[in-house]
Amino acid sequence: MIELLTPTELPRARAVGALVGRILHTLQGRATVGTNLLDIDRWAKAMILEAGAVSSYVDYAPSFGRGPFGHYICTAVNDAVLHGLPHDYALRDGDLLTLDLAVSLDGVVADSAVSFAVGSAARPEDLAMIDATERALAAGIAAAAPGARVGDLSHAIGTVLHEAGYPINMEFGGHGVGSTMHQDPHISNDGRPGRGYVLRPGLLLALEPWVMADTDVLVTDPDGWTLRSATGARTAHSEHTIAITEDGAEVLTLRG
Repeated sequence: MIELLTPTELPRARAVGALVGRILHTLQGRATVGTNLLDIDRWAKAMILEAGAVSSYVDYAPSFGRGPFGHYICTAVNDAVLHGLPHDYALRDGDLLTLDLAVSLDGVVADSAVSFAVGSAARPEDLAMIDATERALAAGIAAAAPGARVGDLSHAIGTVLHEAGYPINMEFGGHGVGSTMHQDPHISNDGRPGRGYVLRPGLLLALEPWVMADTDVLVTDPDGWTLRSATGARTAHSEHTIAITEDGAEVLTLRG
């Protein structure tokens, strides 16, 4: 399913995008050494409910997870990269944490993720990997405009990640959003330009470059949800929801 918003519906997308950005910004500031992942989940729940919004995760039960997810945010630490199930773990100095949040407000969903080092002992290689995913995200956004094709975005993202030297997993990538969290089109993190669905004004897309330092192979935790690198290597993940407008791409989930 692919949904297109009308110009009069776009303000709802801006509102939910701004909410997701604010929540992630707040949680990133609170996620310090000693913070428990379950506390981050509780804080996310409180902010979502206070805003009159609805979690896109708590009741989510797709085929690739052991659902329902049962929590309000994904918290992936170190070698975990996607669908990190919050659990009883206190963050340590130098941990690499990814927070991934999707929320629905007034019938529209926005989805965003941020990776960052906890504390003061950040590894240079972690910061370089985070930077690569952020630059890849920026490249994908720059390629998004009416008349562009999905393959153009995938190619832009993949070019940055390849040049940075990271393997690319093609199982999970970006996607459309709208009244639900996961919609068509699928946006791989590598691809060939000039191919795929033609972007049109009103389309909402969640672009999400993610990498593992030395592998493209994922393994699933016993929790049935958390996806980790098969080698135990560190990981990073950056994501924004954008709206395709007549003028190009508008980033909806800016943090701050």
